[in-house]
Amino acid sequence: MKFQGTEQYIATDDLQIAVNAAITLQRPLLIKGEPGTGKTMLAEQVADSLGMRLVQWHVKSTTKAQQGLYEYDAVSRLRDSQLATGDVDVGNIGNYIRQGKLWEAFAADEQVVLLIDEIDKADIEFPNDLLQELDKMEFFVYETGETIKAKHRPIIIITSNNEKELPDAFLRRCFFHFINFPDRNTMQEIIKVHYPDIQKNLVNEALEVFFELRTVAGLKKRPSTSELIDWLKLLMSDDIPENILKDRDQSSAIPPLYGALLKNEQDVSLLERLAFMHRRAKS
Repeated sequence: MKFQGTEQYIATDDLQIAVNAAITLQRPLLIKGEPGTGKTMLAEQVADSLGMRLVQWHVKSTTKAQQGLYEYDAVSRLRDSQLATGDVDVGNIGNYIRQGKLWEAFAADEQVVLLIDEIDKADIEFPNDLLQELDKMEFFVYETGETIKAKHRPIIIITSNNEKELPDAFLRRCFFHFINFPDRNTMQEIIKVHYPDIQKNLVNEALEVFFELRTVAGLKKRPSTSELIDWLKLLMSDDIPENILKDRDQSSAIPPLYGALLKNEQDVSLLERLAFMHRRAKS
């Protein structure tokens, strides 16, 4: 059982090695990298490649670790006990236990891939609160007195955008891999997956503009792979002139249809100032 990438996902040799090492070690795979480098998609493609079901837990700033295990709805139980309708057995606490994503992965009859997405969005204590569960593959439900053990150890993939440091105790339990931003050759392969019939000249010209833009110092958000794919879709549109890149103003730092690449006004203003300074230097 080895992950070797898929037709929809170009995985570098280093990334394939990292995925398979984590599977062999039976440790969570912690994936870091800038937004848009395919961290979340990796979990989807690993599951697809290995023929497994994907269980996704998308973490938010308000997410608590306990929610991944279970939640006890005491309010509903109190309401039902006051109404006394007889529709629900109020004495059975299990009727008011909501299973979380870890419980779902642990209870699966077959091995699954569990994605814990953007773990760094949550409170700093969030990773520490999951140490025991991820280590021993079990947790205790206090309200019912039962212990939930994983029937099959899931393949766990955890993503982080590096917004905050993760605790050392948590890092020790993971196999770590940083996804570097794709180089030009890898990016061409990625583009070929999305647009197999795209003209080579358009790809070459677009990549020239794209990678040049990423080198501009001071950008608040450099364009990512997903934004390049969107930009190329626009460039291939029937309504866009074919020579829009070829005949673009070389003295301007702002690429055509920049709204697909730049996502805030500060970066647009920066490029406008650079273009102005460039034109002034030439005059």
